Amino acid sequence: MSVRIKYAYLKQQTWLYRRNYPKELQPVLGQAMKQSLKTGDARIAKARAAEVNARYEEVLAKARAGQVIEKSTPVVVTLPVFAPVVIVGRRTVRELARDYLDRRSRELRHGGFKSVRFSVGLFVSAYGARPIGTVTREDAVAFVRKLALLGRHVGKSCRTRGYGLDQLVEASDGQTIAARTQRRTVSQVSHFLDWAVYEGELASNPFGTVRVEARDKGRSYAVLTDTEVAKLIKAADPRIGNVLRFCLLTGMRAGEAVGLIREDLVWKGNLGWFAWIRPNEVRALKTDAAERLIPLHSALTPILGELPRQGRLFPDLTVSVVTKRFAVLRANLGLDRPGVVFHSTRKWFVTQCERAGVPEHFTASLVGHQSARSENRMTYGIYSAGISDEQKREIVEKLGLPPCP
Repeated sequence: MSVRIKYAYLKQQTWLYRRNYPKELQPVLGQAMKQSLKTGDARIAKARAAEVNARYEEVLAKARAGQVIEKSTPVVVTLPVFAPVVIVGRRTVRELARDYLDRRSRELRHGGFKSVRFSVGLFVSAYGARPIGTVTREDAVAFVRKLALLGRHVGKSCRTRGYGLDQLVEASDGQTIAARTQRRTVSQVSHFLDWAVYEGELASNPFGTVRVEARDKGRSYAVLTDTEVAKLIKAADPRIGNVLRFCLLTGMRAGEAVGLIREDLVWKGNLGWFAWIRPNEVRALKTDAAERLIPLHSALTPILGELPRQGRLFPDLTVSVVTKRFAVLRANLGLDRPGVVFHSTRKWFVTQCERAGVPEHFTASLVGHQSARSENRMTYGIYSAGISDEQKREIVEKLGLPPCP
């Protein structure tokens, strides 16, 4: 014979209490008092039901006396919500690359994004149609090996624009890309796959244990000679002649020079004009040490009058335009010595400082390098406020362009 408890019933091995309130009080108290007795033992449930009955009578008495009754908060049972099943590795490489590049285009500067787009584009051209989960370490090794066969200039040719990795390899001849370029490309592709892992689209990065075996041969930019500088100045190129003089006499990078705006020029009375190299709406800086004040050589003062009074000083120039125009100028002047590029102007400035006996850490502050005082570099950078504007002016005025032949 089953046990009966007034106002309680057994459900799934647990006793539950339920007792309706009088109809006239239901608008205030609700329909019924409901509560789990939290036991499956009938004797315990009977004792607990008696306690709940006593509380029921107390609630009725308060309600009839007009006292405020705090309603118990009903227990809300939340059913588990199951997210749609996502099968890792199902989306194609091309689909994910499109999302990744869209995001990176908003994070990177134009030049940096072009490099990432080219690297990921090579990977997409080889594996774009495949689900990303099917790309293996063997595919990564094959990609790195093909990358090592690319010609140095094949990716810059208009003839090969739109070519994929295999087509570029077939079109390549002569010198291959440097080991540093290979490592950068592999690193950018690996970053894309790390992002895919982070987004839950890929279980692991197949490039994680792949490396470029090639080694750089230590190619470096050459330092311009005084004779070469004289030829460049004499040519008075209408496109980049002024920028060339700025970089020769200040040690600025090409991007720092073409990114100057009028507000970056600072007049310091008897110390003359200074250029404030800082981030602006045109360009960012390569490093924190690159932000600095550089005195403009007195030979540059006449040029300032020819430049715009507001906005960019060189509105029609970019780093790409400057470097390409310099290559044409170099060819026209017969300056075919290996390693001579526009950046060689910066090396010429540093060399002139060294020959003038300028201390290395003074030169570093002018060209935007961290001071290289060996083991004391960190301490020196913390405790020194740097050289004064007067010292900077004195150093710069020691230098001068060689006479034109």
